[in-house]
Amino acid sequence: MSVHIRFLPDNVVVGAQVGEPLLKVAERAGVCIPTGCLMGSCHACEVEIDGGEAICACISSVPPGQAELTINLYVDPTW
Repeated sequence: MSVHIRFLPDNVVVGAQVGEPLLKVAERAGVCIPTGCLMGSCHACEVEIDGGEAICACISSVPPGQAELTINLYVDPTW
């Protein structure tokens, strides 16, 4: 199933498949999500998805059951 992923604040939209890693989707869209440990421990890759839930993009994938997903990127000045 194809899902439309919208990256804010630049409003970049790209198609993705359910289960596809979010970092790969962002890379394909030309969007940079900072990373650190790549295991979800350091939270350098933390992004906000629909509804305000914060997740670590390095250990997350496109979830099932949604036709669209908005990912809000925000910058942590310590990274």
